[in-house]
Amino acid sequence: MFEDVLSRSTIQERKRAIVKTLCYRFFMIVITVVVAWAVVGNVGAALSIGLVSNLLKTVTYYVYERTWDHITWGLTQPN
Repeated sequence: MFEDVLSRSTIQERKRAIVKTLCYRFFMIVITVVVAWAVVGNVGAALSIGLVSNLLKTVTYYVYERTWDHITWGLTQPN
């Protein structure tokens, strides 16, 4: 039933997904800290907000990315 939707083959290596995740999150940390600093006016609080929220987002993004690597829906099959 789910054979057409799920694939056990790895489309993307885990190392690549980790590197992509970390690079993306680095930029998001910088943006979050700058915005938090502008809102709260305190560098320490801004760093705390940026680091904690982005740590959680990094983990959820990695799980999301790996989940989609097992879904073949919308991909064209090579001939």
